[in-house]
Amino acid sequence: MAQAAVAQGLDMLAGVGAHHAALAKLEALEEELDAALDRRKSNGLLRRAIKVWRRGEIARAGQLALEATEADPTNAQAFHVLALALEKMGHQHKALVTFEKAFQLDPNDPDLLLNLGLTAWNMKMREQAQNMFRQFITANPGSPLGYNNLGMVQCELGDHATAIETLRNAIYQMPTEPILWNSLATVLAESSRADESLQFYKEAVRLDPQFSRPYHNLGYAYSHLGLLEDALAAYDGALERVTDPGERVEGLHSRSICLIGMGRLEEGWREYEIRRDTHFRAYVNQMVKAPYWQGENLDGKRILVIGEQGLGDEFMFANTIPDLIRAVGENGKVQIAVDPRLVSLFQRSFPAAAVGSYDDRKFIHRDGDKELRFIPWAVAHGEPDYQVLMGSLLQYFRKRVEDFPRHAFLVPDAARIEHYKAQLAVLGTGPFVGICWRSMMTTGKRGKYYSALDEWAPILKTPGVTFINVQYGDCAEELARAQQTHGVKIHSIEGLDLKNDIEGAAALSAALDLVISAPTAAAATSGSVGTETWFLTAGRTWPQLGTEEFPWYRATKVLSPRKFADWASLMPEVSQRLAEFVRA
Repeated sequence: MAQAAVAQGLDMLAGVGAHHAALAKLEALEEELDAALDRRKSNGLLRRAIKVWRRGEIARAGQLALEATEADPTNAQAFHVLALALEKMGHQHKALVTFEKAFQLDPNDPDLLLNLGLTAWNMKMREQAQNMFRQFITANPGSPLGYNNLGMVQCELGDHATAIETLRNAIYQMPTEPILWNSLATVLAESSRADESLQFYKEAVRLDPQFSRPYHNLGYAYSHLGLLEDALAAYDGALERVTDPGERVEGLHSRSICLIGMGRLEEGWREYEIRRDTHFRAYVNQMVKAPYWQGENLDGKRILVIGEQGLGDEFMFANTIPDLIRAVGENGKVQIAVDPRLVSLFQRSFPAAAVGSYDDRKFIHRDGDKELRFIPWAVAHGEPDYQVLMGSLLQYFRKRVEDFPRHAFLVPDAARIEHYKAQLAVLGTGPFVGICWRSMMTTGKRGKYYSALDEWAPILKTPGVTFINVQYGDCAEELARAQQTHGVKIHSIEGLDLKNDIEGAAALSAALDLVISAPTAAAATSGSVGTETWFLTAGRTWPQLGTEEFPWYRATKVLSPRKFADWASLMPEVSQRLAEFVRA
């Protein structure tokens, strides 16, 4: 769920090499070619490839490099440039194969090892990337890039201790390299040690005051610590220095999230629109020609609302749909395109609207793979008057915290609610408490936001409670271990696919007395149908909108430790609250 994650990807946060070692080499290659006596066709084509690359014509550069390899199949540099172009255009597998070909032709070029590692890393082949970076370090022990990337891959593999050791050793050898200080700080932050990371980010800034990434990362760390004013200042510092368009967009997005988390909603929602920029890492091309709605009068108009950013956010943002239906009036029409799993639930909840699904497909963009979103049913009888991303409705209908409705806005199937109530009655006397402890995506930077089920032991041992599993995905081993270790049975509803049967998940949530959950789709489901929901968060999250609660839903509590991700101190407090809930 996007709301739990104010952090950006490790590639940006850590200042990954991003092939610049090889690209720097290309800058010198033209002079080498000019000085060469052998003016072979291959080198001529390669010179042209480098020139058009500098103009940003990556596809054309790739074509010229391909022709250079055909003219001279032994030209390692031609294969190198071709691989760089393929990687830049998003053809990761072809790039990897081409880098390998170049390396076969010139095994003494350490930059090829670096780029092989980077491409393998981008393809999630982390073990292979780790090996390539180690080989690069052996060949180039004085380069910080090998150590930097090795440490960050180790971090992604979850081996934080080894990553810290790798980067500390590199700093001992190269104490004036800001990228190493920045990356060490990032690993510390990813290890839930944001307070310790601050001094290392600040040292990176001291060593290179124009290095934008440490400023952005300081904002990231300050956000974890709840120091949002400091975070905002750090993001502003990053934006003053950043030159890469993609990094600028990510910085603006982080800034918008910070503003929203501070409760500065009008300003924050306005800047939140940066996610529509094509450089945004999660950009989706909606494939709809209608203009974006910018607050124009909607009376009698047809507007297409497009869900975004995952199930949890589509649940959360949907609280604005009733406002939009009122805005179009009796003669207008609201169309809603959502995740296919939500169609029937949303149609029942918003009967005045037309609800359908979208169809996502990948396409190759200059910044890597992006999403194409097709919505053929919505345009079958002509383009709507306007289109709008669901999250963009917030800037018009939720300018203040007070504007958020304090009532349930999604309507589960009544028959299924009664069905699950009957099933629950067989399991115990209640209260029936649903639990969900993690997202399905807990690798890398996301893992620290979620607790392990074993850490829930104080809660699970609360007497008088019948626990119901609302954790989607495969969790059978965790449930079995919890029963064996703590002697507590967490019941699963037989035949209910919590991941794909959202109608069933919503009905089950409505049948429960309470749901305790990490900020996931499970919590969003229970909150949106009106079930009392306790959000267990690692720290303050931006959807709290500068408050101590979760304004999106009627009956919610936010329970967070005093120190980020200090679950050991939080769980006994939650257990005490649960005991009070049972007695009430």
